[in-house]
Amino acid sequence: MEITKTLLEKWNDHFFKIPQNEVLMHAVCENGILKTAKKKDVKNRLLPLFSIRLKGGEVTNQRQSGRCWMFAALNTFRFQVIEKLHLKTFEISENYPLFFDKLEKCNYFLETILNTFDEKLEDRLLSFLLMDPIQDGGQWDMFCNLVKKYGIVPKSAMEEVAVSSNTGELDTILDTKLRQGTLILRKLKEQGESMETIRWKKESILEEIYQILVVSLGLPPTTFDFEYVDQDEKYHIDKNITPQEFFKKYVGLNLDDFVSIINAPTEDKPYHQTYSVKYLGNVVEGKKVTYLNLPIERLKELVIAQLKDGYPVWFGCDVDKELDRKDGKMDLDNYDRENLFGSSFQIDKRDALNTFESRMTHAMVFMGVNLIEDKKADKYCVENSWGKDVGSEGFYVMSDDWFSKYVYQIVIFQKYLTEEEKQSLLKDPIFLEPWDPMGALAK
Repeated sequence: MEITKTLLEKWNDHFFKIPQNEVLMHAVCENGILKTAKKKDVKNRLLPLFSIRLKGGEVTNQRQSGRCWMFAALNTFRFQVIEKLHLKTFEISENYPLFFDKLEKCNYFLETILNTFDEKLEDRLLSFLLMDPIQDGGQWDMFCNLVKKYGIVPKSAMEEVAVSSNTGELDTILDTKLRQGTLILRKLKEQGESMETIRWKKESILEEIYQILVVSLGLPPTTFDFEYVDQDEKYHIDKNITPQEFFKKYVGLNLDDFVSIINAPTEDKPYHQTYSVKYLGNVVEGKKVTYLNLPIERLKELVIAQLKDGYPVWFGCDVDKELDRKDGKMDLDNYDRENLFGSSFQIDKRDALNTFESRMTHAMVFMGVNLIEDKKADKYCVENSWGKDVGSEGFYVMSDDWFSKYVYQIVIFQKYLTEEEKQSLLKDPIFLEPWDPMGALAK
């Protein structure tokens, strides 16, 4: 069908036959879509009051970076530190894992290039990989790989810098370096050079990347003195401690006790099966990103069980869907786009995944829940990492319906799983293609 002048005139005539359409046009042009479509009673719904509410530290701020997965994980870790040391608040360095994540991702990417020499540059796989060689986003298992290898440090040991708070320029430079490296390594292979020569060149590329990271982010500490004052105003110091010792002593979690649960209600991903994603990772020798797929109601039960026991829950969701940033409401009833435009926009979760209408984009932490008759939740308390100027001092309230539609992943202690679910964890994972929506990274 061709869009003709006659067709445009007909549509225009239909539009202005409804008098209120002109008023709507002026309102949206002046105020924007969401502000115009926002429902008046939003503030009166989902009050930030909960039957279970954990106390954490001050809200953190990832600024202009895609490190939400790190911030969310570190916010669960600092919960342990605050309780153990009786602190009012505490923050773990987010710049420290960023440094090593960039370095490890660059190594992971270049290893992938070595392992895909038989692929053509224009084939889908390499086209996909080269489209975005390195980015800030990540997954829970990727973060655990970093912590196991490098430990963590308090923010005082490696502060935020200009580049860690605004990573765009660094990512652009690293992307260029990795694309250049791809061409160099593939050319050496075409010239018949030995793998020993190719790997030597790869190491030299990585050394250049290391130097770029040190200049941009600073040099990560290998040891440091940990000083703090507790709530009783008592001073403490732990001298010459390593990042690995700090994690073991002050967080003390066994990261292998955690399991990543997803909800992907699509035909190609049966429940009670584990999944991984090809070419997704950061630490070459680290654990593969692995999920267990379960029904959404089971995810809710697991979240509630862990919160009841007093521990926060890392989770991944499609954050911008139906989000009221200003008031901190995550609710399917925030906006009335349908009546504003006289059109339906409804797509269920399964079809949204299949069409890339929705997928995981952001990671945060559940810090509370409101239970009706001690069982079913009607709302959840969410700690974000966008600073105090959004939501309720940085915290959001999520409705149970929003959870059903837009939460895709949670991380919980294995002990909350049933025996059947624990057995499902032992199944060999089905490896999804790198462009599968469940390979999305939280940013």
